[in-house]
Amino acid sequence: MKIKFFLFIICVLITTSIHTSENQIKLLEVYKNLRCLVCQGQSIADSNSDFAATIKLVVQDQLNEGKTEAEIYNFLISKYGEWIVYQPSLNKNNFLLWFLPYLIFAVGGLVLFFIIQKSRHNKDN
Repeated sequence: MKIKFFLFIICVLITTSIHTSENQIKLLEVYKNLRCLVCQGQSIADSNSDFAATIKLVVQDQLNEGKTEAEIYNFLISKYGEWIVYQPSLNKNNFLLWFLPYLIFAVGGLVLFFIIQKSRHNKDN
């Protein structure tokens, strides 16, 4: 009887620690994807501000309620705007911001290509 009770306690502790570590990993992942609005350029995982502490509590409460990461992000975006997430969604308002670097890279490549072609053409003549 004592052995069965001991094995039961060990099983409960192991499953609890696994469940807790999965929650901690998920919490840390969400924390790293949220920007602290008080600190410049820090995630709430790295920040020690009161705002970051409050957001950490909100995220933890929502995860305990069974909400998914997407639901948590949508909730915080509705409260604080899209700037709170490090990877905002692609939509018509920020389309140019997503593709402007690629456009500049392509135009710069074309300009370099034409400059090199022109210099080669001038060397041959």
